[in-house]
Amino acid sequence: MLTLRKSAERGYADHGWLKSFHSFSFANYFDQAHMGWGNLRVINEDRIAPGTGFGTHGHRDMEIISYVLSGNLAHQDSMGNVKGIPPGDVQRMSAGSGVRHSEFNHAQGQETHFLQIWIEPNVTGIDPGYEQKTVPQSAKRGQLALVAAPEAAPDGAAHTVTIHADARIYAGLLDGAETATLALNPERKAYVFLVRGALQVNGQTLAAGDAAMLQAETALTLAHGQDAEVLVFDLAA
Repeated sequence: MLTLRKSAERGYADHGWLKSFHSFSFANYFDQAHMGWGNLRVINEDRIAPGTGFGTHGHRDMEIISYVLSGNLAHQDSMGNVKGIPPGDVQRMSAGSGVRHSEFNHAQGQETHFLQIWIEPNVTGIDPGYEQKTVPQSAKRGQLALVAAPEAAPDGAAHTVTIHADARIYAGLLDGAETATLALNPERKAYVFLVRGALQVNGQTLAAGDAAMLQAETALTLAHGQDAEVLVFDLAA
């Protein structure tokens, strides 16, 4: 079964310095029907104005992935990491027993546009951890690149960050005649989020910001992309 969630159906918050779309219940946005999908708990599409950002705040027992689309995200945390995250990089922060961090846009005159993703971990109370890797455009062009996977994932690649969760994240760039397929376990769930462009997901057309929620499906087919960038999540049910 495939269920579409249109972009306009998401929660939205405009804080002036931050404009954020919420795929699932978050902060002041509450929707009992959209509390998460499998162990995927948060997808926030954030746009941070120049010279602003999230001040230091804490997290625990959550796998947090940042996927930057444009601009640059400045990250600093209580583990001692001071990093800049450019487009094409994937950052993983395991909050574990507790971590504090801040995220800012220090660029002048340029908005930072990124996805903040939270996945529920399969272990709790671990030491917090950090990882950041660059995913080349060539790895995503016309195919799905594995960008996040559990520690034991046998097909981990040089551009795959390790998450402490029963989930995998793939990223792809599809245009024109390019297609990508992925075998699905019907006992698990899948979530397809279209970052930009247009794309058909198992024959259903998605526009930027739309999502497809899949369960009891055995295969995923992505086709007829129009400058599409897509994230695919393989999730515990």
